[in-house]
Amino acid sequence: MRDRLQQEIKAALRAQDKSRLGALRLISAALQEREIALRTDTLSEADTLATLQKMLKQRREAAAVYAKAGRADLERQETLEIAVIEEFLPKQLPAEEVERAITGIIKDVGASSPRDLGKVMAVLKERYAGQIDFAQASGRVKALLQSGAA
Repeated sequence: MRDRLQQEIKAALRAQDKSRLGALRLISAALQEREIALRTDTLSEADTLATLQKMLKQRREAAAVYAKAGRADLERQETLEIAVIEEFLPKQLPAEEVERAITGIIKDVGASSPRDLGKVMAVLKERYAGQIDFAQASGRVKALLQSGAA
């Protein structure tokens, strides 16, 4: 992924696309910062995905704040950064597949009450890292476990 990121940075430099270049450099800096924090030369795929997802979450929250404050220019910048970050993440699963995955995992681990939320989420994160919005999935798992509909 690092190679792809470097190629994208070079392409943005050649195209003189300053906003895209800035977003790509933010990604590169965040990954490098994470490597330093973990004291490693290369990040595992899981660490890379976690870093990108954290960045995505931060940008979405910032975009919402800017939209609420009426700062369309800053919201547009955050939205552009979101689009660039999403290019480096695996394709997100459609809602129907997420639902099937959740119900399947609930059955696999034998979850029957909201106390089993942690077990279900751990397996979900292991199997579908980067493919699901886990904040939304957590709410759905909780709802299914409370209703006993799984």
